[in-house]
Amino acid sequence: MEWTQITINVSPKDIDLAGDIANMTVPYGIYIEDYTDLEQGVEEIAHVDLIDEDLLSKDRNIAKIHIYIDPEESPQEAVAFLSERYDAENIEHTIEQQKCEEDDWLNNWRKYFKPTKVGEKLLICPSWCEHDNADNRVVLDIDPGLAFGTGKHETTRLCLETLEKYVKENSSVLDVGCGSGILGIAALLFGAKRAFGVDIDPLAVRTATENAKTNNVSDKFEVVCGDLTQKVEGKYDIIVANIVADAIIFLSKGVKEFMNEDTIYIMSGIIDSRLPDVEEALKDDFVIVDKIFDNGWYCVVAKIRN
Repeated sequence: MEWTQITINVSPKDIDLAGDIANMTVPYGIYIEDYTDLEQGVEEIAHVDLIDEDLLSKDRNIAKIHIYIDPEESPQEAVAFLSERYDAENIEHTIEQQKCEEDDWLNNWRKYFKPTKVGEKLLICPSWCEHDNADNRVVLDIDPGLAFGTGKHETTRLCLETLEKYVKENSSVLDVGCGSGILGIAALLFGAKRAFGVDIDPLAVRTATENAKTNNVSDKFEVVCGDLTQKVEGKYDIIVANIVADAIIFLSKGVKEFMNEDTIYIMSGIIDSRLPDVEEALKDDFVIVDKIFDNGWYCVVAKIRN
């Protein structure tokens, strides 16, 4: 079992808050390197003044946080979470991952990506894995590749559960920032008549297209490469955006162009500290009809204000 080491570099003044945020990503603790008060710490703890030269040569201007992601989790999702939280707290940072070959990384984590039940109806299953569907759920076969969206992260799961609630037979769905295509495909499996996905990453577009084929919905799911609603036309009964708060705020300025009077607007990827900003951006044009919270993340559901 190979683990992934993620190293976060921050200013020593931010280490306490940065460490608390990092600790939210794993259940088994973190490792911090902070040599700011090295001499004082050694004196207080060990009562000696002789310190190894390697320790004395450490950079005192940078503190490092190490977290370790087990094979059952996606490192990309952890990095996305950390970046969003640190940006929200104005913590300057860089994030590094332990080097490994892309193919090796994919093959290793695939062994530990197991079928996952979401909501009342859905079973998310790796496309390479057999599953036991004893309770007759709707099965979504997914191969996320390096695109965001396995269904395990809170932001994606909240969207899936919300889509299950709001998708009706013959709904049309727009997925902004579609990643692996998991949300658009799930909506189609729930009964939507068509879905349109857009993502700025060409790799995500290719992955979503392949996943649509795997789930036999490629005739109903069109995916294009573009930024937010670039290349989007027409109106949709449901619009879902599992992105980040700043992108949602920007998107909400013009998304009404693609909405009917009763369109459901589902937004996720909103960390708790940014919820007031999103609510402020929505207040003039939208009415919030639902807010769902899970482990630091919000999913917000809104409709056009009449």
